[in-house]
Amino acid sequence: MKLASRQSLLTLASPLAPLLLASCVSVPPVHLPQMDTSATLRAREAIVVNQPALTEAQAPSRWWSLFNDSTLSELMSQLDSSLDIQTAALRIEESRAQLGLADAPRGPSLSALGGYSRSAISENSPTHQLGAPTSGQDTWSLGLQAGWELDLWGHLRHLSESAQANLDASYLGREAVQISVTADIARTYLLLRGVQAQASLVEQNLRIAEELVQMAESREKNGVATRFDAASARADAAALKAQMSQLHHQRDALMNAVALLLGKPPRELDERLYFAEIPSMPSRLPIGVPSELARQRPDILQAEARLRAAVADIGAAKADFYPRISLTGALGVQAFDLSDLGSWGSRHFSVGPTLYLPIFEGGRLRSQLALTEARHRLAGVAYQQTVLRAWHEVDNALGAYTSELERHEHLQLALEQNQIALSVAQRSYQEGSADFTTVLLARRNLLASQAELSDCATASALAVVSLYRALGGGWSSAWHDEMAMVGVLP
Repeated sequence: MKLASRQSLLTLASPLAPLLLASCVSVPPVHLPQMDTSATLRAREAIVVNQPALTEAQAPSRWWSLFNDSTLSELMSQLDSSLDIQTAALRIEESRAQLGLADAPRGPSLSALGGYSRSAISENSPTHQLGAPTSGQDTWSLGLQAGWELDLWGHLRHLSESAQANLDASYLGREAVQISVTADIARTYLLLRGVQAQASLVEQNLRIAEELVQMAESREKNGVATRFDAASARADAAALKAQMSQLHHQRDALMNAVALLLGKPPRELDERLYFAEIPSMPSRLPIGVPSELARQRPDILQAEARLRAAVADIGAAKADFYPRISLTGALGVQAFDLSDLGSWGSRHFSVGPTLYLPIFEGGRLRSQLALTEARHRLAGVAYQQTVLRAWHEVDNALGAYTSELERHEHLQLALEQNQIALSVAQRSYQEGSADFTTVLLARRNLLASQAELSDCATASALAVVSLYRALGGGWSSAWHDEMAMVGVLP
């Protein structure tokens, strides 16, 4: 009786053996690498405290509206035409299809089968020796076949989790591309306005230079100046015209660059990008709080999603070492004559489990596991690199912004003094108390000051663009809700 009881217990326990083995499959948890950013936070706080224009208020999602430039806002409203953003959106469709392929094996499958064949056996076959005829015979079959893999060790589940994490990464990749495209459009637009401002300054100085040419030629005719003065004035005017031609080429190239970013053909936006002043600097720059940087930048969240995918791939590779159990079944009819397919005697069926147990794979499973573990380590390093790069970009952008503001004050003073110097030099030359070289030097110094001040205004605006690009484009509640709706964010 004891022996029979033990055999009964073994019989009852045998179906539970796979479930007991399933506890052997362990997957490493997703641990985000930590970085010490205390020194960076202290430096950032010091910059914010010392710069009145910076505030830790929530950054706007449409940060470019801070420039109050209607043309820039109009360009940003056409982001859907950007080929880069369209490509990123198609990556989402691709990842969604891959998730569907990963989820499909987790459910039961059902397929219909039908066939016809005509066959004959050889006269020398053993079955003919037993009396089977050698004449050709028809065989008709029709039925259904079903199957379902019992994912006891989570192989299919981990593959699905990996595909879901890659889909999340694709969603976040689209947001990262959109932030990059908006920053590139704003940067190119501001560079264009800077070049146009430089061209305007050169044009103003060209008018001054042409007046100096007339003055020098008049003085030469009256015998109070030499040919040197007139020749120097004409050479100066020619140099300004050459600079103007170069600036016009840069202007056209930047217009085409904006058109390319928006998926437009060359020259299509020229009329819309007609000359305008450099946008005024925002009086206040809301930049948010430092602790939210890792949740504001889609590229950081994308690296986190890829890390989750790598962990799920490890789980799938470990589960691949264990046997796979599937339930299969078939139901149908088979007959030699087509007219007999409907008879009850033509029916056939089969049902039962199937077991697949890898015994020798030539090291494939171990290599696959080593590959997924290496990719997991790579994903961890990529996450660290993304976070580190984000902090560097924020710190560099804040430093550039504050330095350009300080530079602007000094350049404004230099411009005022050079304007005074040119006015004095022109009056002295007319009165005959100064030579023409003094006038040329004063005019060139004035042009240099104007150019540097215009360049500083452009650089200050570009620093704002770099800052919001580094911050992830500003935190948007609508963007957060969209990502949470598709399961990317909690």
